[in-house]
Amino acid sequence: MAVGSKDLAPAQLDGLDSERLVAELRKAKEELFNLRFQSATGQLENHGRLKSVKRDIARIYTVLRERELGIRPEPAPVVEAKEEKKAKKASKKAEAAEAATTEEDAK
Repeated sequence: MAVGSKDLAPAQLDGLDSERLVAELRKAKEELFNLRFQSATGQLENHGRLKSVKRDIARIYTVLRERELGIRPEPAPVVEAKEEKKAKKASKKAEAAEAATTEEDAK
């Protein structure tokens, strides 16, 4: 079983786009800094967390590099699906408005 946070499992990292991965990387690096600071001041209670955060950072770097080399494919953009949904909603609204004006004209 892999050590690390359950939020950053390799299967879940595959589903994230590169921008989100960079944001997760930044967040993990900040956490590592805070953990190191706590360790230096003697306030760190869970020393295993240092190791798991380092591994999370390594996983993120690995996924980013594999995508850069073309080993791992970039996930399908979710934005397009959202845009399609918005377009469908807009077309439905336009049809409903058109039907309402047609009914008013018939009266």
